[in-house]
Amino acid sequence: MSEAREIQAPRGRLGVLMPGMGAVATTFIAGVELIKKGLAEPIGSLTQLGTIRLGKRTEDRVPKIKDFVPLGTLEDLVFGGWDAFPDDAYEAATVAGVLEKEHLGAVRDDLKTIEPFPAVFDPRYVAKLEATHVKDFSSLREAAELVREDIRSFKVRHGLDRAVMVSCASTESYLQPQEAHFSIEKFEEALDASDAAISPAMVYAYAAIMEDVPYANGAPSLAVDIPALTRLADERGVPVAGKDFKTGQTWMKTIVAPGLKARMLGLKGWYSTNILGNRDGEVLDDPESLKSKELSKLSVLDYILQPELYPELYGEVSHLVKINYYPPRGDAKEGWDNIDIFGWLGYPMQVKINFLARDSILAAPIVLDLALFIDLAHRASMSGIQEWLSFYFKSPMVLPELYPEHDLFIQLMKLKNTLRAIKGEDLITHLGLDYYE
Repeated sequence: MSEAREIQAPRGRLGVLMPGMGAVATTFIAGVELIKKGLAEPIGSLTQLGTIRLGKRTEDRVPKIKDFVPLGTLEDLVFGGWDAFPDDAYEAATVAGVLEKEHLGAVRDDLKTIEPFPAVFDPRYVAKLEATHVKDFSSLREAAELVREDIRSFKVRHGLDRAVMVSCASTESYLQPQEAHFSIEKFEEALDASDAAISPAMVYAYAAIMEDVPYANGAPSLAVDIPALTRLADERGVPVAGKDFKTGQTWMKTIVAPGLKARMLGLKGWYSTNILGNRDGEVLDDPESLKSKELSKLSVLDYILQPELYPELYGEVSHLVKINYYPPRGDAKEGWDNIDIFGWLGYPMQVKINFLARDSILAAPIVLDLALFIDLAHRASMSGIQEWLSFYFKSPMVLPELYPEHDLFIQLMKLKNTLRAIKGEDLITHLGLDYYE
């Protein structure tokens, strides 16, 4: 066995702060409150329902993850955040239209008490929203200080020793890394100068790190994944993770593509199209925001299939992703995939997938797991990029010299082995020879 890390106990309550208090955030909050009342089950949550094998199969040690590592409990969670609209969590959930009236009615009083702070908003980054609840600031430095003050006041108001930030914000316009992103000195100069290279997402990430609050980015926007902020997080001992919640079509790709590769079946093309009608779909109706999302979704196949190693199988793949805003669909998005594969002797075959998903229903348990796991990482003194949380993201953060691992099953093994390692348990290799020798 390896040596266990010292992990601080999860004493007191845990604040979960979310930039973006729309469909995903309110579905998450309402779900937690319903589960606490015994009116629902935490389906989709690894921290609540998942198990972890310890030792050999013959030992029959398979505890629940929440019983193996010291996680915060649902009763510990306190919710808050920022939004560009003033609606409280009940009103925002009603507008989002994800949950049925009987579910919302059962937690109405709990949701009514949760009101967002005004958002740091820049219409250049989210062109499709007409924000009505925004901060007034003279510089981006002041904007960051206002967010930091929100974090401090939230902790004082609720008597919290610790908090995490999980961004559920709308997708921002596509942004290439720029000079201001490569050192904290340049970044802070850009804050002072209100440089357009600093996005609202970066302001939130910077504020979280400076307030010793672990940060996870659920949007595809460039945020904590710039060198200036990843280094700052590492230096200050703050865990960070991201980006872009892996919920629907991309999640399916990270299941199916490893299966094709495992059997050495070839791929000619993968055509994906999506329709969705929630606020995320409205924001993605802007070409620059759409570009951020498309690039996040497109990178998955290359990393899984490794065409440079298997040129005869994956060297000429046509991979197209289309996303269309279709208001009648609401949060119940639909994704179609046409996959042209080939097998023995080059004979062609096809796979068709039609996934009718509920975006926020798939994302809500991810928010829960990330909040609890990144808090665990902080209490275990795990700073900087948390690659072991790649399981939850379309574009996982890794060190610059590494390529991201997208295979869902390898990601899950990485996550569980990390939990084993910090508790001093043997890692599971699935070798199995020792049973037979």
